[in-house]
Amino acid sequence: MESHSGAREAVAALRQVLGPQREFSLADRANRTLEIRHRDRGTPYIPPRSAPSWTELLTTLTTAFAARGVIRDECLPLRWGRETELTISAVQALDPLLKGGHALTYRKGFLPQPVVRFTGDRDERGDLLEGFLTAFVNVSRVQPITGIGDYAEALDDWLFVLSQLGFHARHIEIHGRVEVWHRRQVAGVTLMFNHLDLTIGDLVLLWNTENPERMALDLVTGLERLAWARARRDWNELVFGSFASAAPASVSDAVRTATLLRGSGITPPARGAGGVARRVIATIPPGLVRLGAVP
Repeated sequence: MESHSGAREAVAALRQVLGPQREFSLADRANRTLEIRHRDRGTPYIPPRSAPSWTELLTTLTTAFAARGVIRDECLPLRWGRETELTISAVQALDPLLKGGHALTYRKGFLPQPVVRFTGDRDERGDLLEGFLTAFVNVSRVQPITGIGDYAEALDDWLFVLSQLGFHARHIEIHGRVEVWHRRQVAGVTLMFNHLDLTIGDLVLLWNTENPERMALDLVTGLERLAWARARRDWNELVFGSFASAAPASVSDAVRTATLLRGSGITPPARGAGGVARRVIATIPPGLVRLGAVP
């Protein structure tokens, strides 16, 4: 596939798969050249009364993906040590295919991947905005594909999965800049998806620039963000539960991240992945050891 034609082919495939219930339009807002919306999008959204546990939410995701032929694979190790010290995205499972042009991947299918990253949106004080965490579960479908039709089918699969979580297709909007981007050995097209006014993830078509037949898709969201979009509850209460009022959100986020790192066997020496753990723990005030975190 030639990169300049990838975006147009993707849109054509999406039109065919999503059918007449979806309206395609050119957009004039910033960072959007395409919007795909349900024709009945004006209907109200009523959050479900009951909130599933995290285990129940993961079980529903696993079962729904399996119903569409997408099997859950084992998570990548949190200690990565290649281009990044830690695993920051499930898409790293596709590195051999996309960056090396080889017909193999580390993982494929549905991955509820724990990740640690420091790129969440922040306010003027440096605190994370609602909807962002340093450590979270990166809900992903990473998979080699043989053509753009598979990419479009993956979006249809995802709408089915969302329906099993209590969302409705009429409240899901797809949008993005339908242009090919390039990052070293990889090119791609990215479309975002919203639930009403909240961006909850994206679907990316990817290929190796030297061997365009090595194609893949990366569908990604966050488990916590999915739960937030579904319930429309207070973000801190949803994520931190009974600890939401025990400390400032920034401290709770650091404790949560440090717990994941230590639970993954990453100790805090000065270098490598341990240096990341040390950096996180150092942000926890010593006076808050009642939370169970000792710097």
